[in-house]
Amino acid sequence: MIRFADAGGGTRLYQLKITLRYSKPPVWRRVVVQADMPLDRLHDVIQIAMGWTNSHLHQYVLGRAFYGVPDRESDSFGPETLNEKGYTVADLAPVPKKKFMYEYDFGDSWEHEILVEKALPPDAAFKHPVCLAGANACPPEDCGGIPGYYEFLAAMADPQHEHHEEMQEWIGSDWDANRFDLEETNARLKRLKG
Repeated sequence: MIRFADAGGGTRLYQLKITLRYSKPPVWRRVVVQADMPLDRLHDVIQIAMGWTNSHLHQYVLGRAFYGVPDRESDSFGPETLNEKGYTVADLAPVPKKKFMYEYDFGDSWEHEILVEKALPPDAAFKHPVCLAGANACPPEDCGGIPGYYEFLAAMADPQHEHHEEMQEWIGSDWDANRFDLEETNARLKRLKG
């Protein structure tokens, strides 16, 4: 496994851009994490930064390799899932400009492209992941993936839509597709270490 350490023993930081694939307008977040953060901890960061509720299975995909929580039954029917706890962000993307994918909820199949925008020098003051920026609200859980999300948006935007009232009751009338609260996101990320 790759470890980035300077002479002072610090670990490099990675600036990541996480983008929900096929979302228009794009739903994205820019976060800073330690390069040696295990993938199971990155999962926590993605869940918080994007606004998901951690209610479904997930996996990372790099080429033909899958990283997640191994399941002996599932692995017997397809490719082996490597245990995400044994791999770091830098293992999947050892240098800037490398990308990998994070899939959340295998039914709705929310695919996130994770791009390492830059490697930053070690910083002794860095104690927890930080979100630098982002745009747009995360889609509601269980809305049917990107196609269902577009249908949901259409229903919410049109009071005459046959499902408008049903969707408004389901999600609440104060839901805003453009909402992203950086301060709230960072308050939640602050509870995570490294």
